[in-house]
Amino acid sequence: MKVLWMTSVYPSSEKPGEGVFHETQAQELRKLGAEMTVICPRPKLAAPFRVLKKTYRQKDIRPAHEWRKGVSVHRPFYQAVPGQLKWAQPHKRMASSVLSEIKNHGLKPDLIHAHFAMPSGGAAAIVSKALGIPYVLTLHGSDVNVYPHYSKSAHRAFTFAVREAADIYAVSGSLREQMKKLIEAECSVLPIGITLDAFRKRNETKEDVRKRLGLPPDKKLIVFIGRLVKEKGVFDLSKAVQSLDERYEAVFVGDGPAASSLREAAHIVTGQVPNDKVQDYLLASDVMALPSYSEGMPTVVIEALALKVPVICTDVGGLASLFGKYRGLLIKPGSPDTLAESILQYDEGEAWTPQTAEELYQTVRTYFDASQNAKTLKEKYRSVMNRPGQEENLSKEG
Repeated sequence: MKVLWMTSVYPSSEKPGEGVFHETQAQELRKLGAEMTVICPRPKLAAPFRVLKKTYRQKDIRPAHEWRKGVSVHRPFYQAVPGQLKWAQPHKRMASSVLSEIKNHGLKPDLIHAHFAMPSGGAAAIVSKALGIPYVLTLHGSDVNVYPHYSKSAHRAFTFAVREAADIYAVSGSLREQMKKLIEAECSVLPIGITLDAFRKRNETKEDVRKRLGLPPDKKLIVFIGRLVKEKGVFDLSKAVQSLDERYEAVFVGDGPAASSLREAAHIVTGQVPNDKVQDYLLASDVMALPSYSEGMPTVVIEALALKVPVICTDVGGLASLFGKYRGLLIKPGSPDTLAESILQYDEGEAWTPQTAEELYQTVRTYFDASQNAKTLKEKYRSVMNRPGQEENLSKEG
């Protein structure tokens, strides 16, 4: 089975921490015999736009093609414009770039799997029609909760991507319900999950991990892991920690537009780290905080729970279903005061207990095992390809 993934984020040699949840699933599918190819189109602004802002002139340093753990990853450029998801939908331009890449490299996929309805889903719908093969779609969060609400053209692009998909998967039940408010379509819940064996407690002490990472040994570390943007609540976390006494220190693991402001506020900002280092920062933390304004089913929270690390996050996206009877631990977004109060309660042992950690760990083991979820996904692929009217185009599997 030859599967072509289309997505706007996937790890690279230059940015190994970008879209690691995709690579997790791709590797699990490879173990099941699927031949995986990824096309991750890169936006390139036309010359007139590049003179407007310094950030528009930054070069994309990711390689045009590379092999990552047995997966062929292509990154062709496509013509982009600033703010395109609001007023100049890019899916047709992306599709043209992807089709050229497919032709130039002689790719012959049996099925296309797009991640995020916008912009990848719309592009995948066009490519699937051109190639005469089915396309399936995974919804992740912002492609439902944010982008379709930008404008009428954005809503139309979302609707097109969903309607053209042969099968649709949402990473959480709440995301599926949000999708149904926008368009009536069949959708199943299928989280990506994590590689559970990779997230196990080590013999190394927290003190040893901090020493190796160069982190303060005597502070209460509140660790954020993700893209450093306002929408992730990073400024709320900054204010919350600054309101506490000197025993508490915020550590921001990642990169993004907010990085310089957070450094100016005297926080620790590591920059982007490889995925295999994320576990180190989780183990070094006293609390992992993710005060986002919007999420689907954030992988970093699942990883923290797999390590039984205390987690404070906002009641957004699929987190309520993940926390279940512990939903009361979730806080409202956009409230530094509530976040600070939760940090103190966790520190005093009033909120997070060993029983909490164990029960949430068992939830992760039951529902977020990437290997099991990949088996389900592969069966869904086969079901789509075997539907009446769909040409049988299966390659010999390993």
